[in-house]
Amino acid sequence: MKHAEIYTDGACSGNPGPGGWGALIICERAEKELSGGEKNTTNNRMELMAVIRALEHLSEPCSVALYTDSAYVKNGITLWIRNWQKNGWLNAQKEPVKNQDLWLRLLEISAKHKVSWNWVKGHAGNQFNERADKLAKAQCRQ
Repeated sequence: MKHAEIYTDGACSGNPGPGGWGALIICERAEKELSGGEKNTTNNRMELMAVIRALEHLSEPCSVALYTDSAYVKNGITLWIRNWQKNGWLNAQKEPVKNQDLWLRLLEISAKHKVSWNWVKGHAGNQFNERADKLAKAQCRQ
């Protein structure tokens, strides 16, 4: 099984507003940058899209060390999602979980890989996180 490191970030100008996502995939010494955006979205949706699109880009099952500066993504996929599923996609306040469509997509794509989920502090000098941030912000401005 190949190993990949993935760094992701999302950005939004206003919340909601124009948004962008960026991802950097490092696999066997090769690097690939991915990015995209939407005209009217939220920061959390862009954070999720960065992870989803990066994992979707992998052409075969991989062992993935995924780094995100989004506590929402990290905690959502590692802590909260099991309860959301158990409770019929209702959160602790008994309200519908936001971004359920993307969480379902993330569950499906992440099941194809062996993913370790890692939080990295944003804007703290991690060169790969900074690159993902730059990609997301560039898409946000387009």
